Amino acid sequence: MTSGISEMQVRADGLEFGCLAAGPEDGPLALCLHGFPDTAHTYRHLLPELAAAGFRAVAPFSRGYAPTGVPADGRYQTGALARDANALHEALGGDGRAVVIGHDWGAQATYGAAVGAPERWRKVVAMAVPVGPALAGSFFTYDQIKRSFYMYFFQNPLADVLVAADDQAFVARLWADWSPGYDATEDLAFVRAALGTPENLAAALGYYRALFDPSRQAPELAAQQQAVSGVPPQPTLYLHGAQDGCMGADVTGTVRDVLSPGSEAVVVEDSGHFLHLEQPAAVNAHVLGFLTS
Repeated sequence: MTSGISEMQVRADGLEFGCLAAGPEDGPLALCLHGFPDTAHTYRHLLPELAAAGFRAVAPFSRGYAPTGVPADGRYQTGALARDANALHEALGGDGRAVVIGHDWGAQATYGAAVGAPERWRKVVAMAVPVGPALAGSFFTYDQIKRSFYMYFFQNPLADVLVAADDQAFVARLWADWSPGYDATEDLAFVRAALGTPENLAAALGYYRALFDPSRQAPELAAQQQAVSGVPPQPTLYLHGAQDGCMGADVTGTVRDVLSPGSEAVVVEDSGHFLHLEQPAAVNAHVLGFLTS
């Protein structure tokens, strides 16, 4: 465990969330949301920097990712992630000073939380997946469909077996494709621990299945699901790796056109999809500069 980071549990939205935390308990909340195939450990470089700036930085493991619980209803969708984020704000004693940070699926959860409960979040940081209007214009291009092959493959029931095979070799190949040249050995060990059971892996794949199959989405989450596709009214920092092999960096220009006043969009050079792990000094500087300005 990185110095200054501790483990904790908190109950929110009917689940026990395992979390990594750093910083003073009376500091403004900085909630850090991870994506796939990743864990809360993805914020191990950022959490101490947020703590040093006075934030109470907390990175939960998403629902279904051990040690966070597997929900009894088996529902996995971005609307649930957005509701979780706002419930965690409440459970962790967040107030109007709070900020929310998200990467990949965590970025989608961040948009949904910020749009759905704007009074809870002062500023927003998102990485690697753009806001809905920008995403809609780029997601179905030929090049992006090629990059997104895994999303379509995950609809196949065989994916549960094949992704788990050979110690999750499929996941390792995704990291290699998405962040070329980055040594993900440590991160992959964390992922195997979080998704090491059939139930946990089914949860991770379940988000993709709900994306294409509305019958897997809970009707009571319709408002949260709609919020995910919106543009946060708060000032937003959007960061994207120049060599991202999962989502092309060309989306960044469109993002700039749709974000709220006071927002920024930055392409981080010499980094891929996991830019906050590949270039932590640059990403941390952008994030802290934006949040404390």
